[in-house]
Amino acid sequence: MFDTVLFPIDQSRQALETAGKALQLAKSHSSRMVLLSVVEQERPGMHDPEVVAQLLQSTREQVEQAGVPCEVVERQGKPAFVICDVADELNVDVIVMGTRGVNLVQDSESTAARVIQLAPCPVLVVP
Repeated sequence: MFDTVLFPIDQSRQALETAGKALQLAKSHSSRMVLLSVVEQERPGMHDPEVVAQLLQSTREQVEQAGVPCEVVERQGKPAFVICDVADELNVDVIVMGTRGVNLVQDSESTAARVIQLAPCPVLVVP
């Protein structure tokens, strides 16, 4: 059902906790996983390139050790828009992402809320 799972990852605790759920979904559907890192040009201090590279590498290794094919994509821009663009470009079947504990109904400006509004495919939000 899900051939390709897109997992946007950043340095947040929520993303790290969500990684297990994304991996579980990909493994149960014999999917391939695409790890996506988005760096906002307006907020370069928020993303240490070395930390992001290490995070991507360790997550990729975890995914591949579980027997799930994995690809890494790195982009720059506004996260919600880039996530949706990559989902469309790669024709992914589902986006799996966490939230930062926000109420998606009240905080329509959160990345997860924007992705839900704009995504070309289903979005699984892990609280």
